[in-house]
Amino acid sequence: MSRTRKSGRPGSAAHTNAILESISDGVFTVDLNWRITSFNRAAEGITGTPRREAIGRHCSEVFRSSMCEDDCALKHSIKTGKPVVGKSCYIITADGERIPISVSTAIMRDATRKVVGGAETFRDLSEVEALRQELAGRFRMGDLVSHSPLMQQVFEVLPAIAVSPSTVLILGDTGTGKELVARTIHSLSPRSQGPFVAVNCGALPDTLLESELFGYKAGAFTGATRDKPGRFALARGGTILLDEIGETSPSFQVRLLRVLQERVYEPLGSTRSETTDARVIVATNKDLSALVRQQIFREDLYYRVNVVRVELPPLRRRKEDIPLLAEQFVERFNRIQGKSIPGVNAEALSLLMAHDWPGNVRELENVIERAFVLCGTRAIGIEHLPAELTARGVYVARDPDMRTARELLEAQTIRNAMERSGGNRLAAARELGIHKTTLFRKLKRLGISLPAQDGRSRKRSVE
Repeated sequence: MSRTRKSGRPGSAAHTNAILESISDGVFTVDLNWRITSFNRAAEGITGTPRREAIGRHCSEVFRSSMCEDDCALKHSIKTGKPVVGKSCYIITADGERIPISVSTAIMRDATRKVVGGAETFRDLSEVEALRQELAGRFRMGDLVSHSPLMQQVFEVLPAIAVSPSTVLILGDTGTGKELVARTIHSLSPRSQGPFVAVNCGALPDTLLESELFGYKAGAFTGATRDKPGRFALARGGTILLDEIGETSPSFQVRLLRVLQERVYEPLGSTRSETTDARVIVATNKDLSALVRQQIFREDLYYRVNVVRVELPPLRRRKEDIPLLAEQFVERFNRIQGKSIPGVNAEALSLLMAHDWPGNVRELENVIERAFVLCGTRAIGIEHLPAELTARGVYVARDPDMRTARELLEAQTIRNAMERSGGNRLAAARELGIHKTTLFRKLKRLGISLPAQDGRSRKRSVE
């Protein structure tokens, strides 16, 4: 009989061992004293520890896992009798390398159903983690995240802008993230260890704005009992952001022009000029060139600030970023409030994708924060969204799933690409990274109507 069991037939110990040796996941077992009793070939390869050295040793000596002490998945299974599936952690290999892994555990029983130990499988996630970081690098820069080709163009130029000392003009609608871009430029620059100082120029009248930016001396006005340094002084060695520059008066613009040209300013009540080396970034939601034509904004100041320009698209032109941004906001609120909300379900996401977002990213953040408060511990659903979104009557699948959300995102991405290419389908396909026949197939499947005239076509004169 023993000879038959060793023959390798299905169900035999030899057959089981052959399977364990052939799989790519590491597998090991322990007794109730946490001593390793078996260790397959993949476990050797992942940990760098030969089987002969692993057998008989305490499992924590071999794995040195991030959860070995207080959060051991195998200990949890043996204590509760319940398996653990897909728990992420890392181990330290025999060579001292840190490896991310995914762990699943279960208890082992003898013929009398008595617990005699536990089994653990673990998968090397190094390639998955490397891919995740590569994708994060493509879609993230500092705190900025985006899938959008429009934002990818911004991402491409930010590192070069950051190392330059030139004045930067950031244009974009309210709520598009102009200050976030300014902070990213600062963090990528050689001045990243210096201060970042932001001033909303549109929130203060001229007299207060001057004292805020340039500071004042004791006795400059009633109540000025001591010297106060201005924001330009506080930003030395760093970066100063002058937000809403289009709201300033022409008289203030004269003083600001001198700072940008000569790098000097005079605190209120002072007879001596002070210098500044702060990197200046200005931002506005106004069309400065139109303000120049209306003689509201000084032309010489416009040319001084418009050295390097960054234009941020509104959220309605990059709706493919909505799922990514929503996920980022949920992660941040989870971290701040110590919760574990799983995210936004497909039904709610479809409504987020259908909204035009006049308040841009800031409006989306506010909507997610409101929903985060209302959803308890569940995923954010349609019932947690404000009435201005749910009252639109947008069609949503009765049984929403991730396919619904993906198709909405895919359709919006294709529409944006077609719009940017002026209806040129070949150019749109190239931007999307797909073949033109694949684009045609997707257009038909998603019910996207084609423009009356291909963007490549040109009107020909009739002879």
